[in-house]
Amino acid sequence: MTAPTKPPHSSPADGTSGAPPGAPVGAGLHAPVIDWFDEHARDLPWRRPEAGPWGVMVSEFMLQQTPVSRVLPVYEQWLARWPRPADLAAEAPGEAVRAWGRLGYPRRALRLHGAAVAITERHGGDVPAEHAQLLALPGIGEYTAAAVASFAYGQRHAVLDTNVRRVFARAVTGAQYPPNATTAAERRLARALLPEDEETAARWAAASMELGALVCTAKNETCQRCPIAAQCAWRLAGKPEHDGPPRRGQTYAGTDRQVRGKLLAVLREAHAAVPQAALDRVWHEPVQRARALDGLVADGLVEPLPGGLYRLPLT
Repeated sequence: MTAPTKPPHSSPADGTSGAPPGAPVGAGLHAPVIDWFDEHARDLPWRRPEAGPWGVMVSEFMLQQTPVSRVLPVYEQWLARWPRPADLAAEAPGEAVRAWGRLGYPRRALRLHGAAVAITERHGGDVPAEHAQLLALPGIGEYTAAAVASFAYGQRHAVLDTNVRRVFARAVTGAQYPPNATTAAERRLARALLPEDEETAARWAAASMELGALVCTAKNETCQRCPIAAQCAWRLAGKPEHDGPPRRGQTYAGTDRQVRGKLLAVLREAHAAVPQAALDRVWHEPVQRARALDGLVADGLVEPLPGGLYRLPLT
């Protein structure tokens, strides 16, 4: 789309810089951010027209808590194998787990498989366009429903991922970081910042997300490259340090997550049921190993069989 012409800047910190009196909150932010996006957006496969709604949905599942660089090869292989929801729905859920590889958080693979089955059964194999229908699919929450409706169908929805929340926290509220969990106040702000027309709103959703991913990053932000630096409340306040609850760090080494990953790696490589002894070799601590395996079974990622055998789920 052609982004609106950049407005002149005036009162910076309230997010209405350059906007006429009575304009919506954030009206002065839209044009510069969208113009920046038009020039600097990455060429990602799920942004291309040929990706279609299914490609957008697959990307949204894969990108949750996972960087683009890790997602790209798995995404390409996934869409080559399962170009439509019905293609994935026809396979056993364990095949989705196998194809997920080392993306992490493999329950996403099961949820995506479940969504594909529901799309095939309820919607004739086409990803639904209505937000309510998307939200009714298994494994799809508010964020994913809004993202697919916005990015695939050009609808007007507040799409609040970590990057967007950080941009809004800094540019509008003057905080270095958003709260650990999305709040009602953040949702109200996101809705208030939405452009009125659908096309611009969808572009704004993608542009603000990209700004957080490339410029307004969690660490080492590059304000000199930011199209709204002159309006950013956090920068204008002197970049005060975060004074809220401690930021949650993501640890991996030695955790149950690591053990689960090692167990799943054995099962992904095997094309027949695996004996307990083969799984026992992947981790030295028996209590943690048993806990991790029990968790995989409880999550539906591993299916136990008689005789102490295990496999990826077939149903």
